[in-house]
Amino acid sequence: MTSYVIEADGGSRGNPGPAGYGAVVRDAADGQVLAEAAEAIGVATNNVAEYRGLIAGLTAVLGVGGEGAEVAVRMDSKLVIEQMAGRWKIKNEGLRPLALEAGALARRLRVVEWTWIPREHNKHADRLANEAMDAAAKGLTWKAGGTHDTGAGAAAVPAVRTPAPVVEQTDLLDAGAIAELSAPTASVAAAQQRSKGTGWAPPTRVATSLLLLRHGETPLSVERRFSGLGDAELTANGLAQAAAAAERLSREPYRPDVIVSSPLKRARQTAEAVAQRTGLDVEIDEDLREADFGAWEGHTFTEVQREWPAELAAWLAGPDAAPPGGESFATAARRVQAAGERLVERYEGKTVLVVSHVTPIKMLLRDALTAPLGALYRMHLDLACLSLIEYYADGPAVVKSFNDTAHLR
Repeated sequence: MTSYVIEADGGSRGNPGPAGYGAVVRDAADGQVLAEAAEAIGVATNNVAEYRGLIAGLTAVLGVGGEGAEVAVRMDSKLVIEQMAGRWKIKNEGLRPLALEAGALARRLRVVEWTWIPREHNKHADRLANEAMDAAAKGLTWKAGGTHDTGAGAAAVPAVRTPAPVVEQTDLLDAGAIAELSAPTASVAAAQQRSKGTGWAPPTRVATSLLLLRHGETPLSVERRFSGLGDAELTANGLAQAAAAAERLSREPYRPDVIVSSPLKRARQTAEAVAQRTGLDVEIDEDLREADFGAWEGHTFTEVQREWPAELAAWLAGPDAAPPGGESFATAARRVQAAGERLVERYEGKTVLVVSHVTPIKMLLRDALTAPLGALYRMHLDLACLSLIEYYADGPAVVKSFNDTAHLR
């Protein structure tokens, strides 16, 4: 029986924004490209596009190898790989139908391995996804061989090609990706040895680290008022806290490779203090903003208790309740989780400083601990505190530190 490799990818220019996917089917024995698929899918998120790429790859391999074909799936989306392998829960309900569709296709095959690979090892599928998006931007439809047309309705069906036999120089055994697809030759046996680890992905000792820094003091935090999307600035003490954090983060063992901040001013000011000490630029991620407290913004807890007693009781009782005109913790959790997953995928093996707020930082810590949302009510984070989560490709996330304020003493 011939064994196959699927390489799939998807992308969104805006997340959400104009999106597309690409997929490649290879002969596992020699790397020969047997089929390609690509399609622009309109406005969608990265995760949706990546799932659509997987679905296209599974569909294409069924056309090439038929029912029961032995397949290894390789993608640079850790989210899709881990969810399809059953190691991560599907928390985004919008992805569940796509995961179910992909699962139904996979059950018609013999999928022997779900493998995460670095982005640089998935260039073929990435190129196809970008070709599809480029074609759509010109009002065209992706076609095999780089040609396009504007046929009505053509974009509704992914274009697939089965090229003439051309062997591409690709190391299919890199990182143990195809460890069990064929008889154990010496090279395959070596790949099998490399693939042993605590999970299905190739073992790695290089963590992707998220250093989580809460912003410094603001006038609202001094008075213990709800501070959500209001754009308060740091106080003089808050600026000093940011400077102290920056001095600590400019030394080993910290020294981040990347700084990513909430768009709110108090977080940006804190991030900029670190940027000045480290020479790094500050990237902005909208999903790292604080929860929206709606009508409670700027009020103290006592004021809210007097004016909105029933709403406050419901909010304290469970994460699905939202302040009047605001955002529930459950809703905030979904966007923060998406931001965390993006950062871990985008900056694999690097140390990323995330400058944010109480709620997003608690969300990331809770998710790393696989704790329920109710755990938010059992965490306390001081102003300008540091926490650290490390993510390994072959194991779970590990919380290394929590609410560290040594730099403020």
